Amino acid sequence: MKYELIYTKSAAKDIKKLDLVVKKKIKKKLELYSQKPIFYAKKLIKSSLGSYRWRAGNYRVTFDLDKNKIVILRVGHRREIYR
Repeated sequence: MKYELIYTKSAAKDIKKLDLVVKKKIKKKLELYSQKPIFYAKKLIKSSLGSYRWRAGNYRVTFDLDKNKIVILRVGHRREIYR
């Protein structure tokens, strides 16, 4: 079952700031991860950031699940995303 990816305004803004190579890498990973989101995800301890996260190289994607929708909350470098 493929899930629908929905981006928040802040996630779209985060992605816009990234360079083209990183954007392509993240897009490829998101397409793969949207097939089985929980299988690839790690549960976050701080729920204020979101429920789950994915890893795409040195970047992290935080998201929540809502039935058959994946709501992408934030995208950022691993050293900055959790601040």
